[in-house]
Amino acid sequence: MTAAPDTPAGGGGTAAPILVVGSVALDEITTPTGHRDDVVGGTAVNFSAAASLFAPVQLVGVIGDDYPTHELDFLRRRGTDLSGLERRPGRSFRWGAVYHRNMNTRDTAYTDLGVFSEFDPSLPPPFRSAGWAFLGAIDPALQLSVLDQLDAPRLVACDTMNYWIERTREPLLEVIGRIDLLTLNDEEARQLSAEPNLVRAARWIRRRGPRHVVIKKGEHGALLLTDDDTFLVPGFPLDGVVDPTGAGDAFAGGMLGYLARCGSVTSREFRRAIVHGCALGSFACEAFGARRMAGLTVAEVEDRVRHFCRLTEFDVSPGPVEA
Repeated sequence: MTAAPDTPAGGGGTAAPILVVGSVALDEITTPTGHRDDVVGGTAVNFSAAASLFAPVQLVGVIGDDYPTHELDFLRRRGTDLSGLERRPGRSFRWGAVYHRNMNTRDTAYTDLGVFSEFDPSLPPPFRSAGWAFLGAIDPALQLSVLDQLDAPRLVACDTMNYWIERTREPLLEVIGRIDLLTLNDEEARQLSAEPNLVRAARWIRRRGPRHVVIKKGEHGALLLTDDDTFLVPGFPLDGVVDPTGAGDAFAGGMLGYLARCGSVTSREFRRAIVHGCALGSFACEAFGARRMAGLTVAEVEDRVRHFCRLTEFDVSPGPVEA
């Protein structure tokens, strides 16, 4: 894996730490561009790879004795605290997938939970006062356990997935009632709310608790709905996608990382955060696993954010168009 820059992009600053709790995995990925084994991934890693560009990160997860921890050195150099990463005897969480030609759909080849099947997150005492928190798409019972261990974070965000929506709906709704921001994809939003329209789906979710809802639309960008704002960001037009596996987690990391860096949750800053999230998600697609993210710099991110501005900027006609 490419080494990160010697100077931390954001982890060495004064931003409050971001706690992330989620999977740390070894992936086997096949896409139309190639095949890779033992790709370092998982929610906690992909989120941290993005968020650590802007703020210090506190990672909580579990790995087996087969995990190549040296692959996480770039996170340490950016100020990520890995003292919450527990190593247990056994195999690490492993997941395999085959992507179809257009990269929008994939088939899961296998899921081997390994030591992750007994994951019971216990936050180290310094982590309990984190200013910001992101709960990956893990069992809602575990998300509730983490919420009980937190002191008074500025903002708590969480993700979920179809599996938990279908099998653990009531605990998931309890989680949703206790958080500030829910991120999920368009299919999951429709499934959770039983609303085919995404705006109505987001409003349904907001009525259950979160002040902010972000619906991820893959290559088509993201939709933000808050108390007083609706904002749609397009996807970044890449020349080619290598591996989209960690894009959603990188999106969340970029978004929370930016919010932690600026220390504000105003509508204006939330809009900027969503654009930064989309930028980080697009970078994550450019290589297998976290390889592109490991060498990424804030300057590259800000250049892509400016590109987003150019993509969406236009002049309003000064008057009615004449026939």
